[in-house]
Amino acid sequence: MKNEMPKLPYPQNGLEPVISAETIEYHYGKHLQTYVTNLANLTKGSADESKDVEEIVRTAPDGGIFNNAGQVLNHTLYFLQFTAPKADNAPTGKLKELIIRDFGSVEEMKTQFENAAVTLFGSGWAWLSLNKDGKLQITKESNAGNPLRQGNKPLLCFDVWEHAYYIDYRNRRAEHVKKLWDIIDWNVIEQRL
Repeated sequence: MKNEMPKLPYPQNGLEPVISAETIEYHYGKHLQTYVTNLANLTKGSADESKDVEEIVRTAPDGGIFNNAGQVLNHTLYFLQFTAPKADNAPTGKLKELIIRDFGSVEEMKTQFENAAVTLFGSGWAWLSLNKDGKLQITKESNAGNPLRQGNKPLLCFDVWEHAYYIDYRNRRAEHVKKLWDIIDWNVIEQRL
């Protein structure tokens, strides 16, 4: 992945009522754009300038370059995993099989994932990733953290920085997290396997 703004696969109001057009305007249009710009400025003229974002996230020491690369990667994965709200939205195929194998049920995976998202102190991300042993796991990462740092493949993420939900939900993080399931494009998540 290059350090660039991803093209949204839906209109700015395409995730309503789960995520408003106003939140997309600020979260995607301003926050993510700032991370892209900051990373470009921080890496200009350095060896990191030609690296893809995943490589920077995997190898950069903690600090400004890692923080901005992590936020570019995390937000890109986040925004590209959504689709218009759907009733009874659920994973299918191989992804569903793996979720049942590793969590017992889709509902149990969601319960554990929501718990990770709402209990993360401060700002960060909840992740579903595929570990080196081929098992799905849920983690919570502070700030710009990403499962790539532990050698895992990130599949699904919920942003629990307040800028992701405060316009629409104020301080109701748990309500926001629960509603995100309605807009997950499970085909995208399965393709990331």
